[in-house]
Amino acid sequence: MGLFSGLMGNAGAVSQEQLNKDYGKLLIDKETIEMGFKLIRDTFIFTNKRLILIDKQGLTGSKTEYRSIVYKSISRFSVETAGTFDLDAELKIWISGEINPSIKKQFNRSVDVYEVQKVLAHHVLG
Repeated sequence: MGLFSGLMGNAGAVSQEQLNKDYGKLLIDKETIEMGFKLIRDTFIFTNKRLILIDKQGLTGSKTEYRSIVYKSISRFSVETAGTFDLDAELKIWISGEINPSIKKQFNRSVDVYEVQKVLAHHVLG
């Protein structure tokens, strides 16, 4: 992920190897990381059991919130693809009982937003 893209708030893909190294301790037995993305200091990970949002807080990023969202609590989601002049695509996720999207993430062009949608659809619909 390029610096400009990161500063603009766009997420870039992170390898499964790096995600396992950094966040493997968050996983339970038989839970595996399927894909993940980094947004400057924050990270979000799709596992076979849940969505994990890692939010680095404060100036130094030493305080971290780990938020788990089970797929069955996701009531709907949308993916907006990048247009000709747009630099990014956007993912919105609604949690059951909430009117507005609880999660909004932007992706740079290096991320296949259709693949992200496919993983999310597999877990939410499957």
